[in-house]
Amino acid sequence: MKTDSYFIVHSATAEQESALKAFVKALKMDFTITIEKPYNPEFVSKIRKSRKDYKEGKGTSTTLDQLNALWK
Repeated sequence: MKTDSYFIVHSATAEQESALKAFVKALKMDFTITIEKPYNPEFVSKIRKSRKDYKEGKGTSTTLDQLNALWK
């Protein structure tokens, strides 16, 4: 029976990568190897900068009441 599940596994060493390949092949499972990052590095950089700015007091907070007022 085929499922819709996907597993993303991050190997830290070449030894782990080899072991994972062998395991998946032994189970006769299809797999794809990619070295691409799941997110655009520029986007990740912007998010990290925003978090840093917020921690340094450069951000603002919005309450739920303020957000609800925007919809009215």
